[in-house]
Amino acid sequence: MPPLLPRSLHRLALRIAHRVRHVWRKVAKPQLRGVSVILRDPQGRVLFVRHAYGPPNWSLPGGGIGRGEAPEQAARREMKEELGLTLGTVKALGAIDETISASPHSAYLFLAEIDRAPVPDGREIIEVRFAMPDDPPQPFSRLAERRIALLLKS
Repeated sequence: MPPLLPRSLHRLALRIAHRVRHVWRKVAKPQLRGVSVILRDPQGRVLFVRHAYGPPNWSLPGGGIGRGEAPEQAARREMKEELGLTLGTVKALGAIDETISASPHSAYLFLAEIDRAPVPDGREIIEVRFAMPDDPPQPFSRLAERRIALLLKS
């Protein structure tokens, strides 16, 4: 089924939704759960992404966990939706408890090896770049920095 909105309108809607969600989280303070996926290529480089919304920082791909969805299932879904990737073996690296927009957030971190180039959806993900984990592209998000630190410790 083709998307309902053209990419440019979809990106605009995402930017507006991001701002509204940020305010809502500060007021309601819901318990959030999400996933981040560290995707490595055969050379050991990590895939970094830039989103169509929020700060223009480089980060890791991922997203929210749906109601009743297991974290690994969410990681696989997000990679398929945002990057067109079907993941093989996925390794759980742990979880990080943090605060996002004044709301408590549990981030589940996964590692997967990929051997083909991702295809950004052009809606949520607008740019991708491979780099070594200890030399990420700049500007680099604080949240992604914590996740890469977990990778480098393992």
